[in-house]
Amino acid sequence: MRSISARAPLALLLALPLLAGCLERGRSPIAESMGDDDQYCQGGGKVAVGSPEYVACRKDRDVQRQNAEARTDRRQRDLGEYMMNNPDRH
Repeated sequence: MRSISARAPLALLLALPLLAGCLERGRSPIAESMGDDDQYCQGGGKVAVGSPEYVACRKDRDVQRQNAEARTDRRQRDLGEYMMNNPDRH
C-alpha cells in the first residue's frame, strides 16, 4: 500500500490543470486587445504622464474597457439564457 507521501505528488499532478485556470482569472482578453494604455495615452511621447490630457485619456480607456467587458458579459449571459429556454435548438 502506498504511503500518504507517495500520493501527494500524484494528487498535485491531477490538480495542476485545475489550478492553471485560476491563474487566468482576472486577465481580460479585451484588455489585451486594447493594447498598452500608457503608450496609447502618451501619443508617442507627445503627452506627459500626469498631465490633464493623459489623465483624461486613461479615464476614457478605463470606461471603454469596462463597457466592452459589460457587453461581453451580457452576451454570454444572454446566450446561456437562450440555451436554457430553447434546449431543442442548439
